[in-house]
Amino acid sequence: MKHRLFLFDLDDTLLDFRASEQASFQRTMAHLDLREGLDALFAQYQMTNVALWRLFEQGAVSKDFLRIERFRKTFADNGIDLDPHVASDVYSESLADTVVLVDGAVALCETLAGIGEVGIITNGAHAIQHRRIASSGLAPSLSFVATSEACGFAKPDTRFFEYTSKMARTFTKPDTVIVGDRLDADILGANHFGIDSVWFNPGRLLNESLAIPTCEVDSLHAVDASLRRLARA
Repeated sequence: MKHRLFLFDLDDTLLDFRASEQASFQRTMAHLDLREGLDALFAQYQMTNVALWRLFEQGAVSKDFLRIERFRKTFADNGIDLDPHVASDVYSESLADTVVLVDGAVALCETLAGIGEVGIITNGAHAIQHRRIASSGLAPSLSFVATSEACGFAKPDTRFFEYTSKMARTFTKPDTVIVGDRLDADILGANHFGIDSVWFNPGRLLNESLAIPTCEVDSLHAVDASLRRLARA
């Protein structure tokens, strides 16, 4: 295998963020004593959250604003009189404790850590992501965790990848690959930085973006073999 530095996105690549997100949202609403119409409310929250994350990745809003605004707007649009600051605090605490692994995540990281160095690159909140990693069983295989919060720039910004490269024990672009589910953050970021990429695409979505992955897999179990094929190409 030619790669020696393996950079993994965390949410919806190694950890099933959607499952964690829904469980945390349900816990948060229960804490606030809101129990009716939660499925529709969660769907609206998700749309609002995704839109705000896009703005954050473009540098248009801060993460602190995002954390509160996603609840404020969801509540306001539904005429719900609840404190978005309290909701945000409860949700963040719950998210750190509702970790769901993507199938094959631990085994893959263990395998690749035996070959080279494994690092996490995430736009998620620094403290929360570290707690989630600690709960996941992934930590023993990881060399470092790079967060946009600590860096000051988010994927796909090249400055985030430059920051990440300095955290690795050794770094060269030909030896580095990123594995992630987001074309617009992970794969496009890899393209701009000039490193290989594996698009984790379990939903087998069409790529209608400008991002060009080096290869594509629909299961983490296929990553090792795909990287070995790249080495022989």
